[in-house]
Amino acid sequence: MSIDSISTELLLFFLLYGGTTVAALIACLYLLFCKGNAFVEGVTPPERLRLWAAAFFAVVFLGHIWWLLFYLYSGDYNSVSCMVVSILDGMTLMTTIPGTLFAMLQDRQRTVWPIIMATVPYAVLLELSLVYPGSHYADIAVVYVMVIYVAFTVYMIIAVRQYGRWLRDNYADLEHKEVMISYVMIIAILLLIVTYGFDNDNLTISYFVQGTELVLIGLMLWRVETLPQLVDVSLEPLEYAEPEIQQPTAIPSNIEQLLEEHCVATKLYLQNDLTLLQLAQAIGTNRFYLSQYFSRHGITYNAYINDLRINHFVNLYREATATHKSVTAQQLASDSGYRSYSTFSLAFKQRMGQSVTAWMHEMAV
Repeated sequence: MSIDSISTELLLFFLLYGGTTVAALIACLYLLFCKGNAFVEGVTPPERLRLWAAAFFAVVFLGHIWWLLFYLYSGDYNSVSCMVVSILDGMTLMTTIPGTLFAMLQDRQRTVWPIIMATVPYAVLLELSLVYPGSHYADIAVVYVMVIYVAFTVYMIIAVRQYGRWLRDNYADLEHKEVMISYVMIIAILLLIVTYGFDNDNLTISYFVQGTELVLIGLMLWRVETLPQLVDVSLEPLEYAEPEIQQPTAIPSNIEQLLEEHCVATKLYLQNDLTLLQLAQAIGTNRFYLSQYFSRHGITYNAYINDLRINHFVNLYREATATHKSVTAQQLASDSGYRSYSTFSLAFKQRMGQSVTAWMHEMAV
């Protein structure tokens, strides 16, 4: 086939296909061999997450290569080569996608083995479709793998929700630990897989698939490099649903006094990345007692620290205006324990019911 006989639409598709392939390869090599962080200075992502994401990008790259070779040299959907490529695609994606998403939760307790085992029937159904040509085993295989992906998506949404709750219960600073981007990635992956499963040489669908892949590669790379290694992971295993036996029913009566003495009076809440475990150690109590104390009062640890920091900001601003000192909200936010102004701005609005700018304008009137 000469290049003159290729339609413009098909040529554009191959350019997009090639661009996605190259982007996946570059992302993989970057994570494997670049020791620094080209996205956010001072952030060191978990090494496990980097390796899983690199494996996912490698699978995307190799998948593009072996499907391209299949279309160039075979193109027969009823051939052994198609079955082999389909099995490779299904098994590798169902290994690296869960592995990467689990690593984003910084959770070593969840493993990919159950999901890998769940894909075995998919391979068996594809083999049966070769043994019995004209049967519906191939269609059943496609439906089966879609069901697996949908079930996994539901599972991940629940897991991410638990992760978000766990963060709020244990960490004062949530810069780049937000869970919304994880939801977006999970839905994007599901949409990509479902659309890919029904891609029957339709160029419009193929454009959409390749475009979504390209966006997903960039989004995942950014997410990996902006997600810092959580502190105290070695001391504090990521257990989202702690067993009841670990939660004492009786809370020491002096926790409120201890917080006042060792957190409020000393302004410990101004420490960046202060965790629940660190606060519990500072006041000389147990992390589970402290967690239950906040729960009994209907707040999270994150909300408690944010309240103290916002009150500190308000006091600093009032002192500055009283002495006619020129200050900026950014500087006062930093002095109030916030490393990120965007995090402060969101916390302030949740606490005060209005934006920082609106509140400062109101105070100036």
